Amino acid sequence: MAGLMKVACMVVLCVAVVAAPIAEAVTCGQVTTSLAPCLTYLQRGGAPAPACCNGVRSILGAAQTTADKQTVCNCLKSAAGQIPGFNDQNAQSLPAQCKVNIPYKISTSTNCASIKF
Repeated sequence: MAGLMKVACMVVLCVAVVAAPIAEAVTCGQVTTSLAPCLTYLQRGGAPAPACCNGVRSILGAAQTTADKQTVCNCLKSAAGQIPGFNDQNAQSLPAQCKVNIPYKISTSTNCASIKF
């Protein structure tokens, strides 16, 4: 009977560990998907779509750790270099347009490693 109790306790412990929330790091895929609605704004300007600003807020909210923030910065930098017709001024004005604070410029020249988060 004591052996059965030990096994039952181990099963409960394993279930608790597996069910515990796991902190996930932000990925470039998440950044790209969330900011896809911003593509037109980044190329042509105008006003960003509401979905664009929602995506910006979503990514900023998900990036809680310094590592996540640096990942987001590097993903934005990389994506900026791959967007045909990317307009640097539009990218730099995006945080103000969406009424959020990003502590660095969204640019292909941003040095994400030097930014203090």
